[in-house]
Amino acid sequence: MAKVIIGGKEETYEEGTRLVDIAAKHQSEFKDDIVLAKYKGSLTELSKAVTGVAEVEFLTTADKDGRRAYRRSVVFLLQRALMDVYPLPSNPYLRVEHSLGQGDFCTLEGVGEITEEDLEELKKVMLDLVEKDVPLKKYSIKTTQAKEMFHSFNMKDKEQLLKYRTSSNINVYDLDGCIDYFYGYMVPSTKYLKYFDLLKFEHGFMLLYPDGSLPGKDTRKVAEFKKPMKLFNVQQAASDFGQIMGVPTVGALNEVIAKGNIRDLVLSQEAIFERNIGELASIIASNKDVKFVMMAGPSSSGKTTFSHKLSAQLRALGCVPHPLPLDDFYLDRDQMPIDEYGEKDFEAIEGLDIPYFNECMVKLLNGERVLLPNFNFKIGKREYNDHYMQLGKNDILVIEGIHGLNDRMSSSLPAESKYKIYLSALTQLSIDEHNPLSTADGRLIRRIVRDARTRATSAAETIAMWDSVRRGEEKNIFPFQEKADYIFNTALIYEMAVLKLYVDPMLYAIEPDHPMYAEAKRLIKLLDYFLPMAPDVIPNNSLVREFIGGSCIL
Repeated sequence: MAKVIIGGKEETYEEGTRLVDIAAKHQSEFKDDIVLAKYKGSLTELSKAVTGVAEVEFLTTADKDGRRAYRRSVVFLLQRALMDVYPLPSNPYLRVEHSLGQGDFCTLEGVGEITEEDLEELKKVMLDLVEKDVPLKKYSIKTTQAKEMFHSFNMKDKEQLLKYRTSSNINVYDLDGCIDYFYGYMVPSTKYLKYFDLLKFEHGFMLLYPDGSLPGKDTRKVAEFKKPMKLFNVQQAASDFGQIMGVPTVGALNEVIAKGNIRDLVLSQEAIFERNIGELASIIASNKDVKFVMMAGPSSSGKTTFSHKLSAQLRALGCVPHPLPLDDFYLDRDQMPIDEYGEKDFEAIEGLDIPYFNECMVKLLNGERVLLPNFNFKIGKREYNDHYMQLGKNDILVIEGIHGLNDRMSSSLPAESKYKIYLSALTQLSIDEHNPLSTADGRLIRRIVRDARTRATSAAETIAMWDSVRRGEEKNIFPFQEKADYIFNTALIYEMAVLKLYVDPMLYAIEPDHPMYAEAKRLIKLLDYFLPMAPDVIPNNSLVREFIGGSCIL
């Protein structure tokens, strides 16, 4: 008999009982649907059979790993439904382009423009498959066999990616005759995939999911889609750039590295990056009413390097930029608001002295000389260290902070005096046709590398705080991105290949018994798809240097 320990209580089952059957007995104890488990300390699918004695922890769609499994599985469900709606030989080429809000933007190649009627039919077939409770079967095959199979399926991106895969075997999934390769765990069967929607959008459609990003969200209700057009247009521009450069996928990047052409790609990317900043600076400089550049973006977007580069471009146009961090307007630490966990919330807008900030900015706008504060993080108090400022005709304040785009922060300033910039690393790369590279993963990897170098923070420590960072972004940054006058993409098409060299050893240092091991293992697997590239071809003024070191502008 097998023994499992769940929530400190021991239960006995026949050897070989699957976790999915045990989960069914415990589902009533959870508000959200169980989709994965931790078994003997490792993340695993519910199809796993139990043996011996082991602790089991169930994960739901409210957990980040559960959400990932759910969304992957819904994409697979969509692929299978396409086989019925568009049978061979007209089976279209599905591309999951990028995430947008709580969904994925998808396109179909080879069938013309998709209509609302087409989507209704697709959704009906998907729901029929959910009703039939079709299993998602996993099995292992030779990598060489997989390449041949994906070649026959016309899955060119997967075929190219596997060209650089060193392992001899890979796991593939079969959903009622639809076979694919995914980059993480899946749900046991289609009955788990009840909550999704398809919505016509631009030249493709949205595959929408529930929102489990913050505590209290309803994971059994599809999130509202608010059509973030500014973000979408920047993401499309990034995708178009990847196509123009001939590097839309990880496999294509690996080809460039393997053939020794990476220097040309780096120089082209950096030139375009500088050109885009120059164009943005010209927009700002041409508007003489603008005195405050308000800048915000999620963690590890490269805000520090970007602000220096933008300031340099503004100076070249005759402006006199002055950096000003919003952090200097923090309330003293003993006045900080308390979050739902009873901890001081340093990311809440209520932790900033909003009236005082507005008072200072209005005085500056009126030409007055103002003594500005500096926040001393060691003692947790504001200080006044002879930091006087008075704005002249060509002076511009470049203000950076997580609440820079929130109108509450600068409500006393006239709209025409402000120019708002949202920064984010919106990667151009996809892993393959069905799996866009997560922008959050890219930023996490940036942060692991930077914090180890500049703050002596281990990879495990950075990963441990990442969930809290992400919650803060969901509450305080992402809701305001569409309020920006300009969204600037700081992702560089080659960066994961060079970050891999730095982050891999840090991730491998996390031991199997560490709570962050599962996440480290996931990131290692992701980075395993990239060929590494040496940093010597990267210019010393590149934004990537903010993370790996060697920057000449910081």
